[in-house]
Amino acid sequence: MTGVVGVGTDLVEIDRFRLALARRSRLPERLFSDGERAYAGRFRDPAPRLAARFAAKEAVMKALGVGLGAFGLRDVEVVRRDSGAPELALRGRAAELAARRGVVAWQLSLSHSDSIAMAVAVALGEADR
Repeated sequence: MTGVVGVGTDLVEIDRFRLALARRSRLPERLFSDGERAYAGRFRDPAPRLAARFAAKEAVMKALGVGLGAFGLRDVEVVRRDSGAPELALRGRAAELAARRGVVAWQLSLSHSDSIAMAVAVALGEADR
């Protein structure tokens, strides 16, 4: 039986995020996987999708109870199921931290408006741990 290990949420102001991307040309490569950048690049304005994915990375940190620097942001990737639903793939230090906390699965929800992107990440683990 699985239970909730942690919940994290994050909001990102899309205009501020777009400005950061414009000011730091290498920022997308530092923050996002090739797949995340390719997905967002299919849209006229990739900023809302990238902002939502950045919010997901921050939400994962919060769900794991850690702060910035605990793992590289590229250690958390938002991938898409065949249905189009987003899901998380953790690697490296993020995967190690999740395993140590007993996380066996994740639930992820992303949303964005014209101005705000948000993510909610729920870490699920064995209830008897």
